[in-house]
Amino acid sequence: MKLYNLRFSRKALFVIVMVLGAFHSAQAADKALLDILLGNGAITQEQYKSLLEKESLSSEDLMASAEPEKVVVQQDVVAPTKSTAKSYDAGGEYEMASDNDAYIQSVVTDSISAKIESDFPVKASHGSKGFRMETRDGNWQTNLQWRAQLRFTNPFFGDPRQSSSFDADGTSNFEARRLRMKIGGHGFQPWLKYYFEVDLQPSRDPDSSAVSSSARVIDWRIDIAKWDWGGFRVGQWKVDMNRERVDSSGRQQFVERSIVNRIFTVDRQVGVQVRGHAFKESPADLRYYLGVFNGEGRGVRNVNEDMMYVGRLQWNFMGRDLGLRQTDVEYTDKPTGSLAFGGMTTDGPCTRWSSSGCGNLDGFDSPIVADSDQFKVEQGVQEFAFKYRGLSIQQEFHRKFITDEVAGSKSDLTGAYLQSGYFFHNMFAAVPPQLELALRYAFVEEPNKSDRLFDNEREEYTLAANWFFAGHNNKLTLDYSYLTLDDGLTGIDNNESRIRFQWDVSF
Repeated sequence: MKLYNLRFSRKALFVIVMVLGAFHSAQAADKALLDILLGNGAITQEQYKSLLEKESLSSEDLMASAEPEKVVVQQDVVAPTKSTAKSYDAGGEYEMASDNDAYIQSVVTDSISAKIESDFPVKASHGSKGFRMETRDGNWQTNLQWRAQLRFTNPFFGDPRQSSSFDADGTSNFEARRLRMKIGGHGFQPWLKYYFEVDLQPSRDPDSSAVSSSARVIDWRIDIAKWDWGGFRVGQWKVDMNRERVDSSGRQQFVERSIVNRIFTVDRQVGVQVRGHAFKESPADLRYYLGVFNGEGRGVRNVNEDMMYVGRLQWNFMGRDLGLRQTDVEYTDKPTGSLAFGGMTTDGPCTRWSSSGCGNLDGFDSPIVADSDQFKVEQGVQEFAFKYRGLSIQQEFHRKFITDEVAGSKSDLTGAYLQSGYFFHNMFAAVPPQLELALRYAFVEEPNKSDRLFDNEREEYTLAANWFFAGHNNKLTLDYSYLTLDDGLTGIDNNESRIRFQWDVSF
């Protein structure tokens, strides 16, 4: 609609005066107000100059510059409608009724909103990392996200590791497996990054203390990431050693990680790390991670002078970086793969780690002396991952050696998994594009709980179906597992099926 002489109503002008007065000083409001009025044709250039010369403006000055309750429009441009009362004058123009005041006020409101948005130093938005607030100069940013992982399992919610677990009565269980709050962003400069993650209410067993389900800070870290080829991290986080563990639990292909994870994860540690991405987008594209940590797990001070040393080298052999998230829901247009190797060594009281901190594997009792360095743990991992047009493949092979300095014995553990998923819509149009089907095989060889001279062998066969509403931020996962245990001490073979259903959603 082409307006030749658009004039604001008294109500609209009053709105402008009141709103702008809330955001500026009197003198600044005068100039900003006149700019808006002139830009929207509410006053003429001559009126603008005249009003600008006044020491201060009153609402009466502004009202006097506008004709009351009238908008004049060229007849051949705007046609009257049923909802618009009109009266034509001799010059062929018509006066629009008071309904137009609402339209004019909406124009005023939009103009004021645009002005406020452009002048206000902070802007807000929502994206894959949740709600975002950031300054217009880009130097400060905060992302806030809430996440819930709601799960049903039958007949057990964990991975059975002993014959007694297979023989026990089954259970059907609903739980909020993970309730998380994530806060991250950067400050002062875009390359000075920070991140916190709070686990709000972990699930617990009926006989466990309520303290074990209290809210806890599981991640906190600060990154200096000014250069791609080299950066520095300090804090507590999942140590960069193997993909399956570092992949967020909200970015998994199955309801939960494989049976390999509990045995071989280094999990969260407190320490420092040098990390970088070198030779980007070339055949030598490389990521590296070198860190020194307490070695006692989440939120625990080191009990002795021994530290944990961890390294990882990831070669993106196709010259394209492969991020740490499972499935190819993003539909990677070009084949992208990585080959990685990692290693760790430490001396201390722990033989395993988890989100709860330091612990010990089956068959390894906690040392009597808290600051003991009874166990020397050394382990390594080989890893492969690949994505291309809805197809995803990843694999890990682990070896772990535990030397018991008190008993004078050495144990070795082996584990591996291979998993793959595909969006079959890419082959058959009848298959919904939101659906991914996946399968996984995993095995673990570990010491028997009762006698470490014997090994237990466990296997996992899992099928899964994922339905993505909004990528990993809103998805349903149903998986079925067939789990086996060959007890090395008794020679008993055990097997059991398990079904799990989960809704994972982030806001």
